Amino acid sequence: MRAEKPWRDVVEVSKLEENWVTRVAIGPRLIAVYDTPSGVYASLALCNHGGADLCDGYFDGHVIECPLHQGAFDVRDGKPVSAPATRAMRVFETRVQDGMVQVRM
Repeated sequence: MRAEKPWRDVVEVSKLEENWVTRVAIGPRLIAVYDTPSGVYASLALCNHGGADLCDGYFDGHVIECPLHQGAFDVRDGKPVSAPATRAMRVFETRVQDGMVQVRM
């Protein structure tokens, strides 16, 4: 039986930019934390299509657009929603606890 991955604090909720993306470093990894109308979500910050930093992309509602080739992803499940992105981005289980955004990596 595999042990469940622990929750990790990534950023205080008060430090999130409302309805936008916040870049957070966890060790060597860059994580994008999205403040959306339905809650907080998180993914790897680098686009899996072109390697650009998604935190520099356009964000609207639940969709992040890569600044390099304009491929877009739904931040809730990572699925691509427009070309040239064809592969889901890596998303993390996310929750808010005691004023902190936490993710399972």
